[in-house]
Amino acid sequence: MDWTDAGLAVAAPQTTEHFDVLIVGAGISGVGGAYHLTLQRPGTSFVVLEALDGFGGTWRTHRYPGVRSDSDLYTFGYRFKPWRTAPIATAAEILSYMGEVVDENGLAAHIRYRHQITRASWSSSDNLWTIDATRTDIGEAVRFTTNFLWMCQGYYRHEQGYTPDWLGMDSFKGRIVHPQTWPDDLEYRDRRVVVIGSGATAATLVPAIAEDCAHVTLLQRSPTFFRTGRNAIEIADELRALEIDEGWIHEIVRKKILYEQSVFTSRAFTEPEMVKQELLAGVRGLLGPDYDVEKDFTPSYLPWRQRIAFIPDGDLLQSIRTGRASVVTDVIERFEETGIRLKSGKLLEADIIVTATGFNLSVLGDIAFSIDGAPLVFSETVTYRGMMFTGVPNLAWVFGYFRASWTLRADLVADFVCRLLKHMEDKGARRVVPTLRPEDRDMPLRPWIDPENFNPGYLMRGLSLLPKAGDKPEWRHTQDYWTEKDALPAIDLDDPAFVYG
Repeated sequence: MDWTDAGLAVAAPQTTEHFDVLIVGAGISGVGGAYHLTLQRPGTSFVVLEALDGFGGTWRTHRYPGVRSDSDLYTFGYRFKPWRTAPIATAAEILSYMGEVVDENGLAAHIRYRHQITRASWSSSDNLWTIDATRTDIGEAVRFTTNFLWMCQGYYRHEQGYTPDWLGMDSFKGRIVHPQTWPDDLEYRDRRVVVIGSGATAATLVPAIAEDCAHVTLLQRSPTFFRTGRNAIEIADELRALEIDEGWIHEIVRKKILYEQSVFTSRAFTEPEMVKQELLAGVRGLLGPDYDVEKDFTPSYLPWRQRIAFIPDGDLLQSIRTGRASVVTDVIERFEETGIRLKSGKLLEADIIVTATGFNLSVLGDIAFSIDGAPLVFSETVTYRGMMFTGVPNLAWVFGYFRASWTLRADLVADFVCRLLKHMEDKGARRVVPTLRPEDRDMPLRPWIDPENFNPGYLMRGLSLLPKAGDKPEWRHTQDYWTEKDALPAIDLDDPAFVYG
């Protein structure tokens, strides 16, 4: 955005502030990173720059009805902060939890809100990153320098969701909205609503509005897998009844869930057909024997090649069973004045169309990066364990797990960053650059993630923007928490893959 167009002339920054570490983003990863710095690196000066007007990231920007986690909060929550209620939580509950972390650890003093970063420039002569940003509330340019840049900004553009360009969209007389930018004035009571999509957002939104709509239809091109179950952890409830310390409960339940997830993920690859039938049995149990589960809930891919959303208490399926909601599996031919014409010829009438069709991938926050004056072409780098990148000094990135909770990796990356900072201090080094070792230079390079292993739409659309991966564990983002929980703490910081200066 050009702030002069908004009537806010942006002058050159008058002063420059310096910090040992600069964290980009005050979402779940950035707040966690700030906590770990205060705990593990006392005395380190740091600042968190956040473009929004408050902490929370996804949980602040997503305001569609029913917005909730699709991971349990015993593992999506921080390892250091016990979660005390139902495992699947609303956005408001997650924001409250994060607010407690901020307040209890004095993190508010380190966070600068409404700071939109435009440029990040590395100077090898100074061993510093220079960060240019705009105070979006007043249009003022600000500048920071930092020894180490910690990217915790997430992986998608908050300001704009992904909506395909369907034929005839301009002809539709109703409203078209994306959940990511849900309008406050949208009135859906007694209206016919079509929700396009089949992922966690659609599965959350449909039951949240179904009781108020005349009818809501989930329109999907192809089905996805869902897991169903109670929004409760029986052992957690039992331990609370016994008045066990909440810290113990959090640790016990967290370990139990992680063990069960590990077993389930392993079985999805060793016994895919059996896991598929178990998932479908859960759906049939709630929809009844007469429902065509094969058509609407049986994906063409094997389990865990895309994220599996959890449906707490089967609410989506309950809405379908009562008739308040329905599923149509078909392909969109075009939009018309009164709804959507499907490839089958059927007209799906609607007053409101919601495009729950995914995200736009954001690579390094869409910030203009340069190294010694040359633009950084991120896709030409090779990732070091999905955290650092060849040729990019003093920078770490948090990118979480697909098959486990994002925050599990945020905690592990925070441990790595804090250990790396101490190692640099002990060595008297001012920079560290991941570099392919002699034995790595002829290894085959692959996409960031193997599309045969995991292939959600947002990742496939943006895969060419991401760094390359190698064929060795050091040069891949393995997506395997159960391996990384041991491998990342054991990284040898004197390995030749790290070049210090």
